Amino acid sequence: MDLTPHPLVVRARRLADLLAPEAERVDQEGVPPGHIEAVKRSGLLGVAAPADHGGAGAPPAVAREVAEILAGACGATWFVQTQHHTPVQILVRGEHPVRDRLLGPLSRGELLSGVAYAHLRSYPRRPVRVRPERGGWRFDGTVPWYTGWGLNDVMLLAGVTDSGEVLFAFTEARERPGLRASEPMRLAALTAARTVSLELAGLWLPADAVALRVPYARWAAGDRVRTLHTSPAVFGVTQTALSLLDADTAAPLRARLAGIRRRAYELADGPPPKGWTGRPATATRAGAAGAESATGAVDAWVGERLAVRAEAYELLRTATTAAVVAGGGRATALTSRAQRLAREGLFLLVQGQTAESREAHLRALSGTPADTRERNT
Repeated sequence: MDLTPHPLVVRARRLADLLAPEAERVDQEGVPPGHIEAVKRSGLLGVAAPADHGGAGAPPAVAREVAEILAGACGATWFVQTQHHTPVQILVRGEHPVRDRLLGPLSRGELLSGVAYAHLRSYPRRPVRVRPERGGWRFDGTVPWYTGWGLNDVMLLAGVTDSGEVLFAFTEARERPGLRASEPMRLAALTAARTVSLELAGLWLPADAVALRVPYARWAAGDRVRTLHTSPAVFGVTQTALSLLDADTAAPLRARLAGIRRRAYELADGPPPKGWTGRPATATRAGAAGAESATGAVDAWVGERLAVRAEAYELLRTATTAAVVAGGGRATALTSRAQRLAREGLFLLVQGQTAESREAHLRALSGTPADTRERNT
């Protein structure tokens, strides 16, 4: 870590000083509008956004450290604001008209965006179907999870067309004809982030709301890379849990944390290997020697990242469990920081989970080698 923190890291720490004392209350009562306004004013919503649109253009290392700090301070507030960064990055890489309209306000924190796209990972099943209508696009189906309802200004909604294209489009985050939200879900962790399901029944969006339209395979390749890596929030929650322990108990765990964190981020900064297609290896194997060699390199690249991710989860579980043990009976109270962190740790085990990452994590927990699992399937 730099001796002189990046200005955004300093801002994140100041924001954390505001969030952390309220985290247990927020956990029970919900993320308040005041927290959202503080996040918007902080400039952190534009951490990786381009400077020419009002963002900071900070490198990935800074964005990761900011995420660690916010997640360690208040998991619910972190989770609401973390949704915002995917829409920003999609606009940065795109060339659609909506970029000119929204990239500036999102980069400057004038608007907060949510996302509704995790259901794309169930393809070829299509929970949200999109088809052209009246010069725009019609959305039908169910978004199982949408976080920040009532807190976000806009949302980036995704679905799949009949021709197998992924289509993302922006719309206001409010109910109207064709868009209805459930009541906020009661969850074991992060209920405060106001997660709902969305029913889409002929929601029509204009063509100029589209931010991305690509074949599913192309989108899935990039998404697979993202889901192989460890979320910075895992390290943020782990660090906060360790701060609840005495020095002797925490010291060896801090050493493990430093090593896993360093390896995870080194891997995150590395490019995909030659032959990367984004498809799981079992679907890309070929008889030719060259293809087998490329597949082997991809398997190794994927396996290393999933292994480090599983190590990070194990340390998270150990650290939050230790915090509960150290807190004794008091740790079972809803006012206890230790039990809140333990519940947030449970949530992080499944955030961004795919079938591939789930199987790798279960193998790590059971001690089953990857090749053994493949022979048994």
